[in-house]
Amino acid sequence: MSFADLEPLALIAADVAAEWEIELGTPFALSRYSYVAPAGEDAVLKVTPPEDDESDEEADALALWNGDGAVRLLRRDRGRRALLIERARPGTDISGLPEDEATAIAVAVGLRLWRPAAEPFRWVGDHVPGWLDQAERSDRDGRDLIPLARELYASLVIGRGLLVHGDFHHHNILRDVDRHVAIDAKAMLGEREYDVASFLWNPLGTTMQLDVTERRLAAFAAAGLDQERMRAWAVIRGAYLGADEQEKRVLRALV
Repeated sequence: MSFADLEPLALIAADVAAEWEIELGTPFALSRYSYVAPAGEDAVLKVTPPEDDESDEEADALALWNGDGAVRLLRRDRGRRALLIERARPGTDISGLPEDEATAIAVAVGLRLWRPAAEPFRWVGDHVPGWLDQAERSDRDGRDLIPLARELYASLVIGRGLLVHGDFHHHNILRDVDRHVAIDAKAMLGEREYDVASFLWNPLGTTMQLDVTERRLAAFAAAGLDQERMRAWAVIRGAYLGADEQEKRVLRALV
């Protein structure tokens, strides 16, 4: 989705803001797929496109978390896919922090987010095979990982009782006064290890390295996550989300 494609979402946001009597600021620079802008001093208005079905239960997840580990949901409009959410202050993400500090924060935030849940959340196991099929038909980098990913996926009995964030990485974990909170959930039911994969190849602008990846995995494992499942999910998700040559070398080395 390009910035031009956000124009219809901006029109919806303007209508919602007028109805809710909130003043919109300049959209955030990293908002490339949804329309996300400050709404007054202490809130953010987000409008997601209909094709982003992975975000369908974001509001439900925020309501369940209720400010514990994530920003708080203030208001929603289901029909217009609009959310009014708490604004983190100062709102800086953890990408600029030292490696071990950023990982420790991510572990702590994840342990707050991963909690029992059921409907209306969908089970990730109903979607992964289709995502792999879709990636196989595309020209996306990382397609050559798909045979290995399918083998690893077949070896897993996937949990379905825990809520996972779905897009858990440095840029979606923000400082909020004296704590850190998550944003931009693509919430589904699954298992904790599923969430670690996207953290491994972030932040943006860095190159995935095996030694750093192993240290991150060790930190999550020390918190109780399963090493082998994290490694399997890293390959599976890399296969359908995309991986460059260096990322593929690291991912293959993990298993």
